[in-house]
Amino acid sequence: MSYYFSKTLEGQFNDVVEKVIAALKTEQFGVLTEIDIKSTLKEKLEVNFNNYKILGACNPPSAHKALLAEDKIGTMLPCNVIVQELDSGAIEVAAVNPMASMQAVDNDDLKAIAEDISSKLKTVIEKV
Repeated sequence: MSYYFSKTLEGQFNDVVEKVIAALKTEQFGVLTEIDIKSTLKEKLEVNFNNYKILGACNPPSAHKALLAEDKIGTMLPCNVIVQELDSGAIEVAAVNPMASMQAVDNDDLKAIAEDISSKLKTVIEKV
């Protein structure tokens, strides 16, 4: 089982980021955090890096259910979605596969929640 879902497409980096955020909204995700890796690496390490953003996405109803089922599951939240510019100029969008990370948690109640979130994140990737 892969730990992520991904898709590569053509387009402008910022336009793709906006498409991803819009696709997340259609699946009831909000973006809690947006980390600009390119600017962070430039500022902290004086390193040049391709455009790369990490979006911390949260589906509040599912997050609430998961927290009720397993109070330490917050260590795995939010679900990260990345948008990165490849050396070829193409843009890759990838999302964590919650089913892969849930294998580390011995709690059957989380399985259905992880399956639902996995399905929603796959749909987001397909919509972009």
